[in-house]
Amino acid sequence: MLLEVVLKTLFILMIVVGVFAPIMTWVERKQSAMMQDRIGANRADVAGITLLGLLHPAADVIKLLTKEDVVPRGANRVMHLMAPVIAAVPAIVAFAVIPYGGVYQFGDHTLSLVVADIDWGLLYLFATGSLATYGAVMAGWSSNNNWSLLGGVRNTAQMISYEVTMGLSVVGIFMVFGTLKLTDMALAQDQTFRLLGFIEVFGLGMLPPWLDWIRLPNWGIFLQPLGFLMFLTCIMAENKRPPFDLPEADSELVAGYFTEYSGMRFGLFYMSEFIEVAVISGLLTALFLGGWAVPYLSQDTIIGAIAPIFGDGLATIVCMVLHVVTFLVKVIVMVWFQMLIRWSLPRFRYDQVMDLCWKILLPLSLANVFATALVMLAVGAA
Repeated sequence: MLLEVVLKTLFILMIVVGVFAPIMTWVERKQSAMMQDRIGANRADVAGITLLGLLHPAADVIKLLTKEDVVPRGANRVMHLMAPVIAAVPAIVAFAVIPYGGVYQFGDHTLSLVVADIDWGLLYLFATGSLATYGAVMAGWSSNNNWSLLGGVRNTAQMISYEVTMGLSVVGIFMVFGTLKLTDMALAQDQTFRLLGFIEVFGLGMLPPWLDWIRLPNWGIFLQPLGFLMFLTCIMAENKRPPFDLPEADSELVAGYFTEYSGMRFGLFYMSEFIEVAVISGLLTALFLGGWAVPYLSQDTIIGAIAPIFGDGLATIVCMVLHVVTFLVKVIVMVWFQMLIRWSLPRFRYDQVMDLCWKILLPLSLANVFATALVMLAVGAA
């Protein structure tokens, strides 16, 4: 049991920290270059081989490891040292409760592809995400720099504001799936529902047989489309990615709360931002995009189709690999989408960021909760 947890933890660390984080620095450069009709990163090479710029992440790591680590005069050295770690660790441990595959039976052994399958998984994510705020605040205060302090204050106000709406935006998902457990949410999405089934539910008539086959995957994005848009907006604001990068606005605050950081301490802030992009993509996939589920092909369907030919064991392994690949593909699509937003929209003014949260998203999230409750009551009564 302990070995299984260790192996799953190493797999997550390898994929998120070892692959996604460095590769996304290249993706951001290349995707922005394509959108702006440029070449992008292509200088780093080994023996003249550039690999389309894929060596740049390795060059960045070497550069950050060899740069001088400067602590400004008058800074609080202990908090200045701890701040990058406090910002990076929550981003890494958040993936512990995000399932990247289903539950599989191998004889008497049950394998669940999630490190910690806890009943309150989503609350754990919100709690660990909130801890990252302390890293930015500590960095801004301990640096003894006015620009850093302003960035820390902005970060505090922005993250506290958007955490309220972010929590309310997923209440509808809790209500629809009836659980806070991410694996149960993903399992509930490994099904389909009749697109026009409401005609029979509300007694509006019988659904013609030729319309009964029109079905959609039981994904959160189809059940809670407004919740998806609000949650994506809020969680991007929580990550301080453009167009919500006010805490580190270079045109106003130099680099915000990490202005006085260099070397690998700066690298930890830089890395945590990209790890959070992967965490956001994984969370969106688990909540709204069916998790590991293949559209219209349930786990039983896949195993049932393969088992008569290759046996139950191999069929389960093939299904497991297919689910993991499906999950990673969805995560990659969401990473691409976040990069698309990052390079498409200009930075908001700070008052616009606050107005968007308190005057638009918060009322919409409350309205979404009430609308979801009314629909569920109506369906239950019918």
